[in-house]
Amino acid sequence: MAHWVQRIGVEAILSGMVETLDEDFRRWSEFDKTPRVASHTPFGVIELMPTSDLDTYSFKYVNGHPSNPARGFQTVTAFGMLADVHNGYPRFIAEMTLLTALRTAATSALVTRELAPAGASTMALVGAGSQSEFQALGIRATLGIEDLRVFDTDPAAVEKLQRNLEPLGFRITVAKSVGEAVANSDIITTCIADKAHTIALPNDCVGRGVHINGVGGDCPGKTELDPELVRRSNVFVEYPEQTKIEGEIQLQPEDFPTTEIWKVLVGDAPGRTSDDEITLFDSVGFAIADFSALRYVEAATRDPEYHEDIDLIAEPDDPKDLFSLIGAGVPA
Repeated sequence: MAHWVQRIGVEAILSGMVETLDEDFRRWSEFDKTPRVASHTPFGVIELMPTSDLDTYSFKYVNGHPSNPARGFQTVTAFGMLADVHNGYPRFIAEMTLLTALRTAATSALVTRELAPAGASTMALVGAGSQSEFQALGIRATLGIEDLRVFDTDPAAVEKLQRNLEPLGFRITVAKSVGEAVANSDIITTCIADKAHTIALPNDCVGRGVHINGVGGDCPGKTELDPELVRRSNVFVEYPEQTKIEGEIQLQPEDFPTTEIWKVLVGDAPGRTSDDEITLFDSVGFAIADFSALRYVEAATRDPEYHEDIDLIAEPDDPKDLFSLIGAGVPA
């Protein structure tokens, strides 16, 4: 995966993935949909994210363990698979730790393209962790924005982001506070890892007319936006049944109004309706986005340079004689 991304280029991949996401989100009704299956422990969460259309089934295995970096492990690791619906055979397996970061950034970019204020030129990043560079590159690939205002409570994380992005042409302003970061920013992306109801973006810091990507809230008990700010915003979601469990709206009443983003893409619901409104993408990550990412990568990596065949499926000569694969080796 790393070799392919380095060879093709992050922004080229993100641009292509945005278009694949757009295609699949526009046919949202063709997919089976269910909230992710989650196993929560005191250490973190392990999840399965399945979906299917009439031709292809996909799933992603992913964990989320906020304390992992302090122990030398990644916060998130993942892999995913595509299978043929007509016979149930798996056909494509991919690492999805890097790919999830790419698809998350591509999803933010797709939604931001629809909802950002006209003429947006500056983006604030609240949180400079492992997702931050991908988010910045996704927005630049889609909207051309290179001016970033960054705040993180960890100075080392900000230094890491500067080290990674400044050589790529970004103009980065390091802010001393959240308020300083979001002041005069047209787009605000929040992405923190703490599994808690944290207010990383206070209501009184945010003026009118901005677009917010709330990326960090992605499981029960984990939010990062001021609930009052959520109530001020026009909220857009992927799949409401999942977002109500995991997103920023988990702290809002059951009947809190939201708009599914696929309806905006197909013209069944309005997106931004005024220059003054705050639009909020309550992003938790949904299985259809993983389906799109896997579909995009499968098509883009036909060259054997990027994949290898593995002997995973038991295939006896006679489909009804599975025992023939081992019978000769049974001791007398």
